[in-house]
Amino acid sequence: MPGRIVGAWRLGSLDVVLSRHILDEMARILLRLSRVKLSAAEIRDLADSFMFLADVIEPGNEPDPNLRDPADQPVLATLTTAQARYLITGGRDLLALADRYPIVSSAEFWKKYGG
Repeated sequence: MPGRIVGAWRLGSLDVVLSRHILDEMARILLRLSRVKLSAAEIRDLADSFMFLADVIEPGNEPDPNLRDPADQPVLATLTTAQARYLITGGRDLLALADRYPIVSSAEFWKKYGG
């Protein structure tokens, strides 16, 4: 599903807002995934290219006490600072806040808007 969403973004069907924190987190996670066959340098190049394709913002610093993992605070702050319509994530701690914020999984997003 994430690949389809990225494809729609590349075709101009979606506007994407990211933060440096999200890009760094993406690079860190991709390095750990065995199914991803990219070197560390290729992953960094991918993250760098996203900086030119997306709107990159500096998230605010308004903590939400209901967030189970404080390390996810910059991701949630990216959503609120950007006033984005959706945060698409696979993070369970963020998805647990879906009743308070527009947070959806990639499958939920694609089901509603992609296909």
